[in-house]
Amino acid sequence: MTPDARPGSGRHRRRSDDPDATDIIGVEDVLAAASGAAPIVRSQPRRHVQRARRSPWSRPRDKVIAVLIAVAVVAVGVTVWANSESRATISETAGPAPALPEVPAAVPAQLSELWQAPSGAAPEPIAAGKSVVTADGGELAGRDPLTGQVRWRYARDLQLCTAAEGWSRAVALFRKDGLRGETGCSEVIALDPDTGHREAQRTGSAQLGAGLVADSSYVTAFGHTLLNTWRDDLVETVEYGQVPALVNPGKQPRTGCTYGSVAMASSRVGVIERCPGDPGDRLTVYRAAPKDADQPQVSFSTLLPGVSGRLVAMSGDYVAVALADQKQLVLYGADGNEVSAYPLDLPPEDLANDPANGIPVTSSTPSTVYWFTGSKLVALSRDNLTPKWTLSSALGPGVLFDHQLVVPIQGGLAVLNEQDGSTIRTLGIDRHGYTGPVRLAAIGPVLLEQRGQTLVALR
Repeated sequence: MTPDARPGSGRHRRRSDDPDATDIIGVEDVLAAASGAAPIVRSQPRRHVQRARRSPWSRPRDKVIAVLIAVAVVAVGVTVWANSESRATISETAGPAPALPEVPAAVPAQLSELWQAPSGAAPEPIAAGKSVVTADGGELAGRDPLTGQVRWRYARDLQLCTAAEGWSRAVALFRKDGLRGETGCSEVIALDPDTGHREAQRTGSAQLGAGLVADSSYVTAFGHTLLNTWRDDLVETVEYGQVPALVNPGKQPRTGCTYGSVAMASSRVGVIERCPGDPGDRLTVYRAAPKDADQPQVSFSTLLPGVSGRLVAMSGDYVAVALADQKQLVLYGADGNEVSAYPLDLPPEDLANDPANGIPVTSSTPSTVYWFTGSKLVALSRDNLTPKWTLSSALGPGVLFDHQLVVPIQGGLAVLNEQDGSTIRTLGIDRHGYTGPVRLAAIGPVLLEQRGQTLVALR
């Protein structure tokens, strides 16, 4: 008798001869045995200890591989960061701009220079909100109109192609190749003019040499073979012309065309086209936001007499086109038919070439559109673009400043009667030897002059 089998020991072991049976360790009820009752055995299965599975990465070779993978991931992350837009961007924003002084009731008898700054990427002053924005090299800067102090900066490692005002923001194109390697100005950005906060940014397909033209709802970039139009969140609403990443062929109305000038009004885009097989230039007007985003929605397309058409302006349903060979300003209606024509007395060189960057040199007030031909200023009624008067000594289009129309002239400024163009008085301005074209803008009591690549503030 084994020790575990002794009577009264309270324990016994029962082993099955079945090799698959579970070993049972029994516990005898001592009280039951003492009373003569059959002992009660409470049994439990034997607990087996299972050996832990070996990690597949426990060998030295595996650890080396894991380290190499980690190093590669870090290296890729650093490379992406080093080449990312964030790494190549300087964005220094500002708080709300201070209020501007009240505008005088009339243009002062004398204006003095407050400050000047380089702004070679903007063809005209950018005055929006309570700030002046300069664009030069690869940097946009928001400045205090009274002091010129930089309040915010947005700089890239890319060159600016152009910049303008649109939707009361600063809109700019940066020089960057497109997604398919096309050379162009494919990065477009919109900034709050008072704080410098980036409100929208897109990558597109705008071409080199692009100019920007806007109405109240859309901005269009001119290219010699492609026009791009964006809404205020910089979503592209239409491409017109030679689309680089063409998905659906056959959507463009004509192929192989080049473009001379462009204008916008009332959510429509007008363009002068020169297409193979046409006997002369073509005026085309299409919707800035077509029903089908892949297909331009053309309102009309009209052949012009000759090959010297220059788009001047659009207003409402009317389009004004200058025809150099005919020496006429021709007005077209909403259906593309000629409404009227007026003689143009201009030097031949004024219409010898298309406008720079495809954008006519114009400005507008609530009642008038002002077109600078290169030597003269022509005032057109904003209602139907009918000519009102002409000024021969202008250096650029006029703007409303201190409740009066001012126009840049040789040696200074002319304050004019907006209705008939008569001179009220003139002011002398020292432009330090600069005699070229001048573009104007006004912000509060400050008048801005764009003299070539330099922006000057006067008060």
